[in-house]
Order: sequence, then structure tokens, then C-alpha cells
Amino acid sequence: MVLPISGTTDGRLRCVLPFKAAPVEVGLLRNAAASQLTRWGMSAAVDEAEVIVTELATNVVKHVGDGAAALVLEWRRDRLRLEVHDRSPVLPSVRKAECYDECGRGLHLVASLTADWGVMLTAVGKAVWCEVPLSLGVAGCRVERAVGVLEAYQSTGGALERQGRSWGTSLEESAVELIAGLLHWTAARGHDPDDFLDRAQTCYEAEADAA
Repeated sequence: MVLPISGTTDGRLRCVLPFKAAPVEVGLLRNAAASQLTRWGMSAAVDEAEVIVTELATNVVKHVGDGAAALVLEWRRDRLRLEVHDRSPVLPSVRKAECYDECGRGLHLVASLTADWGVMLTAVGKAVWCEVPLSLGVAGCRVERAVGVLEAYQSTGGALERQGRSWGTSLEESAVELIAGLLHWTAARGHDPDDFLDRAQTCYEAEADAA
């Protein structure tokens, strides 16, 4: 496993997790995917995603083996898209009963857990993809909006200081800077910054309890 490559594309959160198609990598990949979803505030999707990642990665290990591969996680507002890319152009199939035990069990399970799935050829091989519907609720919508605000805030300055840091770390630092800036703003308007923090905490706790 190598470090994830994260960012945004057209307002979508996206993370690429390269891995080697070897049995020992499957568990590491599953844990890395769970950690990334948790960082995005998508803990509710972790259990299903872990099963899907395990099945898709295991299929690559069994039928491609010992080669470079990658898992792509993409949050598309009300759906989580997962793609596993490998360097084999051979497309899997779950249509034939005789193939079920050998190569189709994982894909049958993936199909049962997702709203849609499919296979596509790529420039270097193929990708198996699937999409899991999400119920964002208030918390999910707030997370999505917060990421957009932080991305915009990040683009206004501090790019040189953040070079070489991961997208997640850079975003966390931007969040701290933005909160500090808001506290300065409240003080400049004659308000008590601690009062604003208390009100924000109360709002957060009420929404978290309702989720």
C-alpha cells in the first residue's frame, strides 16, 4: 500500500488508493478505505464499503495476481462510487452458473449490496465499479458543504506552505485557520468568541444526537 491520493473533482470528493494484487494487501486496502470514508464523515457507509472492497480486491488477487492495481473512492453527493482498476483486459462475468464458485461469488455479493455495478475497459486494463446509495441527512449535507468552503478558503492562500502535505492534512489545517478567522471576526464585531463556540457546539451536539 502507498499513501492515498485525495482531492476534489467537480465538487466530488475523490481518493485513489494504489495497491499490489497480493493477499496481504486486501486487509490493508480495506482498512485504508474505511479510514478515508471516516475522514470524509461517512462512517455509516464503512461496513458496506469494507465488504465490497474485500470482494473486489480478492477477485483481482485471484484472477490477475501480483500486479499493480488501484481502488478509487468517489463521493458523488447521494452515492458512493467504488472502482477497482487492474491491468487485465479480461472481463469478469456472473451470468454463467458454472462460473459462480470460481469467479462470480464476489460479484454476486457486490451486486446485492449496491444500486448498480459494471465493468469497463480502460487504457491499461479494466475497472470494476459499483455505486452505493447514501442517505446524507443533515450531517452529511453539512460535511459536503464544509468541504466546499474549505476548498475555497484553501485556494485564497497558504498554497506554498502546504506543498508536499496530503490533501487531508492540508484540509484539516485549513479548518483550524478558518475557525480561528471566524473567531477574530466575531471579536471584531464586539461579540464573545467563546459564546459562538458554545453555540456551535450545542448545534453540533443536537444534530449528532438526532442522526
